[in-house]
Amino acid sequence: MVLATIRRRLFGIAPGETSFARRGFAPCDAAVREHLERVGESFVFGYHAALQDARSSPLAKRLEDCPVAHRGFAYEGAAMALAILDRMTPWNRGRVQRFLDGPGGDHLYMVHVGVGWAMARLRKGGRRTIASLDPLLRWLAWDGYGFHEMYFHGGGGHREDTAHRAVAHMIDLRPAWLEGYEGRAFDQGVGRCLWFVGGAQPERIVAMMEGFPANRRSDLMSGVGLAATYAGGGQDGAVEQLARMTGKYRAELALGAAFAAKARLRSGHVPAHTDDACAILCGISVAEAGRVTDDALLDLPIDEHSSGSASANPYETWRGRIRAQFAREAVSS
Repeated sequence: MVLATIRRRLFGIAPGETSFARRGFAPCDAAVREHLERVGESFVFGYHAALQDARSSPLAKRLEDCPVAHRGFAYEGAAMALAILDRMTPWNRGRVQRFLDGPGGDHLYMVHVGVGWAMARLRKGGRRTIASLDPLLRWLAWDGYGFHEMYFHGGGGHREDTAHRAVAHMIDLRPAWLEGYEGRAFDQGVGRCLWFVGGAQPERIVAMMEGFPANRRSDLMSGVGLAATYAGGGQDGAVEQLARMTGKYRAELALGAAFAAKARLRSGHVPAHTDDACAILCGISVAEAGRVTDDALLDLPIDEHSSGSASANPYETWRGRIRAQFAREAVSS
């Protein structure tokens, strides 16, 4: 298809862009690096599949070629491409919504995150796209924006194998024009990406996190917990070590892990590493953690126009209920 070729030429991501060497991520065990690089490759696969054919049914069929454990990342990449195409063709929008209404619904969280990757490429121009999403889950798009910025712009300091060298630059990645809760959601994505930038090594991740201002660390740690549980890939004992090293943020780690559990349950496939991480960080099974997220939604007031303080934001209220549940369980155990 000529149109697909043009799209690929204009918007494609070059081979090797997701490699640790190219991104300057921390050196780590070869098996860990291979696992985390495969996540990036799966994302790019889905992204290019959507550039090739943005129709929901053919796209979903193509995404099924991705191994089931990595398929969510392919859906995330596809959502990025669909959001970019929607923005670039105002006379033919609706691709993201049609995808969500169809096969993308099984990967609901990941699709919203993928729209945030497009936001990173579109900058302020993507606000309209995010505003059209689900009034609760649209905050995941700002999370995706944060992940993108850290992934593509935050890892270079590790070429000298010094975690602290990179932190000052990482702190400055958050755009000054973000408003209200957007900055916090952005940091949640930055935290998810610390799992990748730090090579799934708790010592490095904690060192980077501690370089950030104290008022940003809770959001960062919930992101780390989500990535450790959803993406996995750390060496044996890495999640236990992470939990020990970040004791004061245990509820935030559990919050992220519960989100990951719910996303995996919705997709219909729960890999072993998600089971294991959920048991460690939440102290309960994946199914139970998913129920915690569902219970926290009961009677949740949804304001379609909320964007201000955390106290007025339904997404943070939801997160806060989940966090409080795990904090109570930690005290009682």
